[in-house]
Amino acid sequence: MKKFSLYLAISILTAINACTQPIVSFESVATGLNQPVDVVEEKNDLKRLFVVEQVGTIRIINGSSFLAKPFLNVSNLIIAGGERGLLSMAFHPDYASNGYFFVWFNEKVNGDVTLARFTRSSTSADTADPASKVILLQVSKRFSNHNGAKLNFGPDGYLYVGTGDGGSGGDPDGNGQDSTSLLGKLLRIDVNNPNPPYYSIPPDNPFATSTTVRKEIIALGLRNPWRWSFDKQTGDIWLADVGQNLWEEVNMVPATERLNKNFGWKCFEGTHSYSGCVIAANNVVPVFDYTHDSNTGGFSITGGYVYRGTEFPQLQGYYLFVDYVSANGWLTKPNGSGGYTTTIQKNWPASITTFGEASNGTLYAASQNGTLYKIVGGEVLPVKLTSFMAAPSGLNHQINWSVQNEEAGDVYVIEKRTEPNQPFTEVQRQSVNTSKQQNSYSIKVPAGNGTAWYRLQIKSLRRATWYSQIVSLANQTSSILKGVIISNTLQLTLPTKAKTIMVFDSNGKLLLTKPVSNSVAERISLSGFSKGILAVHVQGDGSSQSIRVLY
Repeated sequence: MKKFSLYLAISILTAINACTQPIVSFESVATGLNQPVDVVEEKNDLKRLFVVEQVGTIRIINGSSFLAKPFLNVSNLIIAGGERGLLSMAFHPDYASNGYFFVWFNEKVNGDVTLARFTRSSTSADTADPASKVILLQVSKRFSNHNGAKLNFGPDGYLYVGTGDGGSGGDPDGNGQDSTSLLGKLLRIDVNNPNPPYYSIPPDNPFATSTTVRKEIIALGLRNPWRWSFDKQTGDIWLADVGQNLWEEVNMVPATERLNKNFGWKCFEGTHSYSGCVIAANNVVPVFDYTHDSNTGGFSITGGYVYRGTEFPQLQGYYLFVDYVSANGWLTKPNGSGGYTTTIQKNWPASITTFGEASNGTLYAASQNGTLYKIVGGEVLPVKLTSFMAAPSGLNHQINWSVQNEEAGDVYVIEKRTEPNQPFTEVQRQSVNTSKQQNSYSIKVPAGNGTAWYRLQIKSLRRATWYSQIVSLANQTSSILKGVIISNTLQLTLPTKAKTIMVFDSNGKLLLTKPVSNSVAERISLSGFSKGILAVHVQGDGSSQSIRVLY
C-alpha cells in the first residue's frame, strides 16, 4: 500500500482532451494486498472477488476487506519474482457444482509455465483443497520473462490460455512463429476430460487433426499477452501484447474469426516491421499501438476490458487499457466507419498490473502496490480541472483547485473520508464563479485525526458528474505543545498522549479545565476571557507542558 509522509501535499494535474469520451477515475476498494496480478469474480457473486497474488496466494475480498486465510497458497510450488510467480486463475463454468478452478504459474524446479486444476474444499467455500492439484500443461522455457499468464473461459465453454514467447529479447528461439511450440500462442482446450491429461482438443480447433502443428493452438505470433479478455456482450477478443523496444499494441479479433489467427510477432512489433518476415492473410493487425515514451505512450501495456455495465452508461462499449510504467490510460471504441477512436487520459494509478470484470459489468483494476480499485466513469464536461491539491493549514486542511471553461450552475463538492475503504461524504460545496474565464478556488476543512482522503466532485448544470483523482494528507503527531489565537479561539496542537488542558490568567488563576477530546488538536473559545497573557498547561501520562499566549 502506498505510504504517505507526514503533512504530505499531493497535487494532481489532470489533462483532459477535448473529446467525446468519458472520464475515468478510480475508487479504492481494498488495500494491503501483496503484489496482486489478477482479479476474478466468483461466478455470479458480486460480493466475492478473488485476487491472485504473485507471491503464490489467492485471497477472497468480501466487500471491502480480504479474508485473513488465503483461499489457496501454492507458494511452496512456484518460483516468484520478476515476471514469474502465480499469475492467473479462472473458474470453471460449472464451478458452483464441481468446484474446479484453474491457475497458471511458474513451477519451482525449472520455472516451467504450468496450467493446473484445483478443487474447492468440500467443507468450506472460502478455501481450496491443496491436495486436489492436477497438472494439465507444463511448458519448459529457457528464460525467466514472458510467461504470458491470462486464463479465460470463452463463451463456448472452452479454456483459452495466452502464452508468452519464452523470454529474453527478440524471441531468440523463434517460438512466436513456431507451430510446434506452445509458447507465443493463444491456446484453446476442453477441460472436461476426467482422465489425464485432463483436457481434450475441441474438434473445431484449426489444427485439431494436424500431425505437424500443436493441436491446442488457435493463434500464433504473440510476444507476451500479459492481459487479454473477451467482450462479454459480443464475444470478441481484445488482446494487449507487450512490445519489444518501440511499440505496445492492442488487438481485436471478432468472435466469428477467433480461430487460426497470427498476431505477427516477431515479423511485426505493433504495426511496424521488426524482423522483415511476411505473415499470411490471417494476420491480425493491431487496432492501436503506442510508442515507448512517458508523455503519449509508455513501456509495458496492461490490457483491460470492454465496459458492459449499467452503472456508468457513458462508458458503455469502450475498451479500457493502461501502461504499467507511465500510468497513461486509454479508451478506444469503434468509430462507425471501420476504424477506432482512441484517446489518452493521464494520471491513472501507478503500476496497474491487471483489470477484472464482475458479472454485472463492473470493472476493477489492481496496482502492484497492493490496492484494488473500482473503475468509475464520468461524463465529459465543458469545465476542465487543471489542478487539485490538499495541504495542511494550522488545524485545517486547505483544499485548492483550478478550473477552466466553467458554466453558470456548475457546483464543486469537496468529499472526504477517514478510512481507506469508507464511502466519501460531502464536507463542503462551492458554486461556480463565472466572473473570470479561469477560476481558482480554496476552502478549509477541519483536519481531524489520522489520515484524510479528499476528492472533488464536479456537478454540471447538464446533470453530468465527474470525480477528480484522490489526494491524501496524514496528520502530524507532535511531541511539543503549540498554540495560536485566531478570532477569539485558542487553537492548540497537542503533544502525544495529552489528557487534560488547563488555562490560567497572568496571576495564576485557573480559568478553565477540560479533558482532551481530540488527541491531535483542540479549539477553545476565549469569549468572556479578559485580555492579557494566558498560560496553557497540558498534562498526560506523567508528563506536562506549558506555553504562554497573548490574548
